[in-house]
Amino acid sequence: MTAFTPSCLPLLIGSLPLADHREATRLIFDATPEMPLWPQLPMYREEGMVRQFLSGLPGVREEDGKTCIDSDGELFAEETLAFYEEYLAITEGGAPLDGSRFALEEVAGRGFAVFLEEAALHRDRLQALKGQTTGPFTFCTALCDREGRAIFYNDQLRDLAVKHLALKARWQTQKMAALCGRTIMFFDEPALAGLGSSAFISISQEDIGTCLEEVFAGVRAENGLVGVHVCANTEWPTVFASGLDIISFDAYGYFDRLVLYAEHLRQFFARGGILASGIVPTSPQFIGGEDSASLTARWLEQLRQLTAIGIDERQVVAQTLITPSCGTGALTRAEAEKVLRLTREVSDDIRRRFGC
Repeated sequence: MTAFTPSCLPLLIGSLPLADHREATRLIFDATPEMPLWPQLPMYREEGMVRQFLSGLPGVREEDGKTCIDSDGELFAEETLAFYEEYLAITEGGAPLDGSRFALEEVAGRGFAVFLEEAALHRDRLQALKGQTTGPFTFCTALCDREGRAIFYNDQLRDLAVKHLALKARWQTQKMAALCGRTIMFFDEPALAGLGSSAFISISQEDIGTCLEEVFAGVRAENGLVGVHVCANTEWPTVFASGLDIISFDAYGYFDRLVLYAEHLRQFFARGGILASGIVPTSPQFIGGEDSASLTARWLEQLRQLTAIGIDERQVVAQTLITPSCGTGALTRAEAEKVLRLTREVSDDIRRRFGC
């Protein structure tokens, strides 16, 4: 793991309820100038979690207003061959990612393009740049074939999708690394909250781990750090076992579930792992009742619980990021702005307290 001690700096989760990418980028850089990310604006259909990363994947079809993978069509074999040829040309032959199918297309990547322009103007303040890609489990359980079956259950389609996401993430990382020596890539995995339910009972930890390891390898090929963001509870041993650098979770609502895995947490911190503590709520029913003092107090109590299971206080502070519990794309603008402000304020409060 690349040594990195963020010391409770603030970091955001990608989505915002705005219509203007440049305005969204300015809000992000104002709140988190040390480690900004690129904005996803879900009010645009092409910036949905699955659709934003579809371009270039074989077999994509629109039928009755829904997107699916048509692996029975006459063009699928030809598209698949072209996909693997381009994939191998990049991963084994050194062909450029720029200009390939794995670059974000212009309409889906408007936020990323504006973000890179802004980052180039503020290189002197940057400690890291953060990107995000829909995680392979969420992507492959949300995207279906023509019969409505999730492509995760089809070995060929899953392999295509995982390789596709790995290079989509690698391309982002490469572009960010040209501006800042440290890059972070989160794989957003809301579907992992469903592990253990009847919906995913036939899916093994090994299957999920293999997918995560492959997309992580794409980012690490460009020396990036990798994280997984889960905005609810999940089977945490599966996440720990993936070998990730950063766990991003809803600390406001689910810290009590995560802290049950004391040995996993001790090992994670011991190897340099970073906890992205989503201490700032993004649910409207909680946002109004909190301020920076109450959230700082909540985080300090969580710090006490981590030290009680044998993790040194200084290590927790050094290896923590302060984040919202999830993205703000479903909130009002006023609520989203409060979340960004609280994330900054809580980070500042904690860093002052510990002399960071």
